[in-house]
Amino acid sequence: MANSPANAPDAGHGHASGHDDGGTRRDFLFLAAGAVGAVGVASAVWPFISSMNPSADVLALSSTELDLAPIREGQAITVTWRGKPVFVRRRTADEIKLAGDVKLSDLPDPQPDQSRVKKPEWLVVVGVCTHLGCVPLGQKSTDPRGDYGGWFCPCHGSHYDTSGRIRKGPAPANLTVPGYEFLSDTKIRIG
Repeated sequence: MANSPANAPDAGHGHASGHDDGGTRRDFLFLAAGAVGAVGVASAVWPFISSMNPSADVLALSSTELDLAPIREGQAITVTWRGKPVFVRRRTADEIKLAGDVKLSDLPDPQPDQSRVKKPEWLVVVGVCTHLGCVPLGQKSTDPRGDYGGWFCPCHGSHYDTSGRIRKGPAPANLTVPGYEFLSDTKIRIG
């Protein structure tokens, strides 16, 4: 009675070899079904995700190329990038010296001039006051440029220097320097 089929180690499993293959086959089928399901879901969702990518015309607006050759020393121009004004100023030797001579401890938002420019004579900043989003004056030669020769926001009295750094007034930060690169000595790409 000790060796009856009911007491045998493999009884009830239906396997004469003594190995339980049911669990590994089941695991394989679950993994295979899950993988096929994941591929199916991904192929169904991909067109939806792809449609959210920006179109070619939107990507074209994400960068702006600018020819610097016509800009004279001491002159500033405004270009539009991503719907915002960008100030590009060809600084004079005096403006470069003024910006470089400032003690960082005198600045509310300390940044050395050389970290804000790629070439000392060219300053590129987003022309939006960091206080409430106004557009500061100072691009035209007849505009008031504030106490520090840069830009002046008459809405609330923020004064920026020749490096676009806040010097006086309620603005909490310097004018933002956008990402830009020189494509040649006379051409830049913003964005």
